[in-house]
Amino acid sequence: MNQQFDAHRQQWIGREKRAENMIPVIGSLYREHGVVTSIHGRRLINQSAIGILKAHKFARQVNDEELLLEDTARVLDALRVIKPGPASLDLARLVTRFREAGEGRELEDFLRSELSAVLRADGAPHGAGTDVVLYGFGRIGRLLARILIAHAGHGEGLRLRAIVVRRGSANDLVKRASLLRRDSVHGSFDGTITVDEKSDTILANGTLIQVIYSNDPSSIDYTDYGIRNAIVVDNTGRWRDEHGLSQHLACPGVSRVLLTAPGNGSLKNIVHGINHDAIEPDDTILSAASCTTNAITPVLKAINDGYGIVRGHVETVHSFTNDQNLIDNFHAGDRRGRSAALNMVITETGAAKAVAKALPALEGKLTGSAIRVPTPDVSLAILNLTLEKSVGKDEINTYLRELSLNSSLRQQIDFVDSPEVVSTDFVGSHRAGIVDGLATIAGGGNLVLYVWYDNEFGYSCQVIRVLEVMAGTHPVVVPSRVEA
Repeated sequence: MNQQFDAHRQQWIGREKRAENMIPVIGSLYREHGVVTSIHGRRLINQSAIGILKAHKFARQVNDEELLLEDTARVLDALRVIKPGPASLDLARLVTRFREAGEGRELEDFLRSELSAVLRADGAPHGAGTDVVLYGFGRIGRLLARILIAHAGHGEGLRLRAIVVRRGSANDLVKRASLLRRDSVHGSFDGTITVDEKSDTILANGTLIQVIYSNDPSSIDYTDYGIRNAIVVDNTGRWRDEHGLSQHLACPGVSRVLLTAPGNGSLKNIVHGINHDAIEPDDTILSAASCTTNAITPVLKAINDGYGIVRGHVETVHSFTNDQNLIDNFHAGDRRGRSAALNMVITETGAAKAVAKALPALEGKLTGSAIRVPTPDVSLAILNLTLEKSVGKDEINTYLRELSLNSSLRQQIDFVDSPEVVSTDFVGSHRAGIVDGLATIAGGGNLVLYVWYDNEFGYSCQVIRVLEVMAGTHPVVVPSRVEA
């Protein structure tokens, strides 16, 4: 028994060492070349050795075998030699493709062929990146800041240059920085933050952020701060139509605007993975829709593509938000004046109708309502659908699980079939929505799906993806995604 214990322990120590050796290679590929590495969607950037080992173990859920550290280490070393440009590289898929199609070639030669779309000529200049301004610094604004800072490594993508807020107190800057540093739901900021009150700046992991105080979105000259051709991300929700949001475009240094809320009128509501290809270079104002619309639209598209949706109802069990009152008080909206911390509150949602803005095939087919509940984050959408085709639980779960791994929607849809998961397990999920396979109900043409979503972080990741498309910096995905 002691020999067995020692053997397992030594094996684990050896695996830890191999994973630790990967960390600097993963980091240098990202910082120097903009290469984002992952294993079946599980990112390796900024992961500990344990995180890397967990990602390798996850591969068993895909291929029934754990991905070998030796194989991924060989790919990483080869990537360091060939020096690809900015890309999102799935190491597990590259390992598998090399096994199946390597045809006796050297790994470096195989990768040069596989990554031809992102290889740079020696001495090719690096891009300057795109300036981003966060207008408003609430729940979504601060999470966007965290993501932008974490993604700033190679400097060719999105560059967080400024945040704009109304001054709230004499020590406003310190308080803003403290809220960025500590979060009751998402934990502490991963890095260092330094505040300079004389220059109104926050330095976070090497990203210098100018804090601009203003009550008027049209009165700021961003060029005074060295900001050019910026995308302004409006997180306030105060203006939701073209007329209101165009105030940002009146500012020198601004070229485009993205709203982190459903847009009204003729504004394009973009759900990345669904209709991001509708973004045109001359679209100066866009909406990233709502968190619920982003969570349910990819799943609804998948179901409609495979089985056809006749009609359906969407019920979202949604965590409370800042729009509600902590204790009973006046509120212009029905029921939202009652205490969010003590009650389940039936309220309206426009998410079901908003789906049609991104997915016109479902126009008029969906109804929706919402129940706000006393949890701070992570929500659950229940999709009750009538289908054109008959389907069983196992079939639909297999279909959705495969989509989550091997389709163009794999950044949006995740799949889980654990009997023990609860809402807090999905805090920090990068996916727009996670299908709970064990909760699926299917029979004949009737289908009920339960879709979890981090209505803060998961949505923020979708916003970043839309920003990357607007800026032309969304990483090329290799191997290319294949429709399931």
